[in-house]
Amino acid sequence: MAENSSEGSLYPAGVGAVSKENLPGYHRGVAATVLIVDDEKNIQVTLARALSLEGYRTEAAGSGQEALEKLAALPVDLVLLDVKLPDVDGLSVLERALRTRPGLPVVVMSGHGSIETVRQAFKLGAFDYLEKPIGERERLLAAVRNGLALRDLRAENDELRRVAGPGEMLGSSPVMQRLRELVRRAAGSEGRVLVTGENGTGKELVARALHDGSRRRDGPFVKLNCAAVPAELIESELFGHERGAFTGAVAARRGKFELADGGTLFLDEVGDMPPAMQAKVLRVLQEGEFERVGGQVTLRTDARVIAATNKDLLAEVSAGRFREDLYYRLAVVLVPAPPLRDRREDLPELCARFLAEACERNGRRPMSFTREALLALQAHDWPGNVRELRNVVERIAILADGPGLGAAEVTAALPGTRAPRTDRLREGAGFHELVEEAEREIVLAALTAHQDNVSDTARALGLERSHLYKKMRALGIKRGE
Repeated sequence: MAENSSEGSLYPAGVGAVSKENLPGYHRGVAATVLIVDDEKNIQVTLARALSLEGYRTEAAGSGQEALEKLAALPVDLVLLDVKLPDVDGLSVLERALRTRPGLPVVVMSGHGSIETVRQAFKLGAFDYLEKPIGERERLLAAVRNGLALRDLRAENDELRRVAGPGEMLGSSPVMQRLRELVRRAAGSEGRVLVTGENGTGKELVARALHDGSRRRDGPFVKLNCAAVPAELIESELFGHERGAFTGAVAARRGKFELADGGTLFLDEVGDMPPAMQAKVLRVLQEGEFERVGGQVTLRTDARVIAATNKDLLAEVSAGRFREDLYYRLAVVLVPAPPLRDRREDLPELCARFLAEACERNGRRPMSFTREALLALQAHDWPGNVRELRNVVERIAILADGPGLGAAEVTAALPGTRAPRTDRLREGAGFHELVEEAEREIVLAALTAHQDNVSDTARALGLERSHLYKKMRALGIKRGE
């Protein structure tokens, strides 16, 4: 039966029997879903039938509000969006959709759009533009195919960044498993996060993981180390400046808050921010607006702030060096980055990764650590945490002959490290088994020294009382033993 003339050339003259898995709409055996947003029913039907012939699933919305509701409820892969809708301007729908679903490909459609409308759509993040009536079927299908290809590429990049990037949080210890779960929960929200921890614990890696796991992952990740910027320049770094605002300001410059709009601003070492600047940052967090240095125009920013510090900020508040109201604005979610001494069981994995990277970076043949070397590394307290470990492993890779690295190479690269007690080694015993035996001896000795008083023992070992109880249960230790 012939197609309606109103459908133009969107349909081929005839469609043969084709396996659905071979249709363009199928990706890895699953049909992609396209949301068609248009208040004209005949256009919805025409586009839906053209896409269905290619294997795509379609959903339709006749208003902007309905479109936003379907985006929140359905797994939509691409949107065809008319800019003229009865309730909400299509560009407003575009902006709100991409705010909640960053990276979603949106193809804008218009029968009477001006150049300015098209420019504004692309500025807001539209992937492509189609002029109505859409008479060329191939133009429609090309826009959809290309949009979905971009979506797949972004997803692939996100996955590669998640599983193998230099920012990966390594370790499978219980401490790291809890950290990953906390990061996963916090990343999905818009709440501000304060990452705490000693130097070298990987606070920036945690901040990057929070950004990569958020809806802002396709937006910018902008960093500022508050301790590394002179006090007289930090305002310009954060808010930017206009030309001539001060000596040396030969051109206008955008600040970090402006650059991070739509993404994440990471304020490292926020405890070192000058008090005068703390009040100005507080205003941005409260109102989302600021002025450049020397400027008169109020600018707005939609940047999620993640801060980090190696200081006890509540102690800084008590000492009058940090604003209490700013602390509570920043610390909506607290994420502690654990020191390396609290996750020593992660050392083998960390050392293997760092050693492989160091060998490749320095042109050395592959090397590996012996069990004695790992025990020697385990004996160190690592005051510089993971950063110190990475540097020590690289030093060993550069100076050692290899390929097997023993305790001698470790003690040479790390003065003050004790050689491991070889009497602890047993043929056939695994690394974790030996570590557990050593921990058991330490806990039993400490309990004996403190007459089985758990509180005193925990204090002497630098542990929380509840942590010591858990450790005792894990090691099978009973009081009085």
